[in-house]
Amino acid sequence: MSPQSSMNTGCRGCCRACPEPACPLSPGAFKAVFLAFASMCAWYSGYLLAELLPDMPLSSAVYTIRSIGERPILKAPVPKRQKCDHWAPCPPNSYAYRLLSGGGRDKYAKICFEDELLIGEKIGNVARGINIAIVNYLTGKVIATQYFDMYEDNSGPMTQFIQNAPPKSLLFMATHDDGSSRLKDGAKDAIEALGSKEIRNMKFRSSWVFVAAKGFELPSGIQREKINHSDNKKNRYSGWPAEIQIEGCILKELS
Repeated sequence: MSPQSSMNTGCRGCCRACPEPACPLSPGAFKAVFLAFASMCAWYSGYLLAELLPDMPLSSAVYTIRSIGERPILKAPVPKRQKCDHWAPCPPNSYAYRLLSGGGRDKYAKICFEDELLIGEKIGNVARGINIAIVNYLTGKVIATQYFDMYEDNSGPMTQFIQNAPPKSLLFMATHDDGSSRLKDGAKDAIEALGSKEIRNMKFRSSWVFVAAKGFELPSGIQREKINHSDNKKNRYSGWPAEIQIEGCILKELS
């Protein structure tokens, strides 16, 4: 045997003695290394996912994963509540008001001014008849509130109440149930003098609201009065028409 053959035979027994590069891993060893590496990657991926996702039920987590990459849904912000539940805010330096007549027996009239309920069931100062609130136009503060039952003889006291309102006053009126049964001419004259166009058209159980000013003129563009007559064929309630409302903004007096 030649020396070369003897050297090759010895190299088969030990790779370290060979002048060639180190021997490659066997297929079994390679698979073991690959499985160990894959297991570490899977464990690390699960760890990251658990850290990134908040605590939630499994169904929510699955939905969140499915939602990744989807186009976000833009939601409109919740509208900000305006004074007296207006749809839009009043301009600066103006008062907000809203009048709602009664409806049927149980839906009482409401008068709101600058987000304050002046007359309403919640504060216990509303009743059948004509409900009136008087407000100081210069300060925006309520002066007086009163209801007048028109099934009783309260036409005179109501006339006196209106006439006693001081100059530079705002007057808000709304009916509940009926405001016409014992409404006399003196009271009609006093309300008509404030600018009402419908007070003489008031009928049994008519729904009526009215905004007036004493000692100054309101802007011509605001809605000041509304009426809805009872009609058994069209009434929302048994014997009563639907309630009506008006709302608006009154510019404050600028100094």
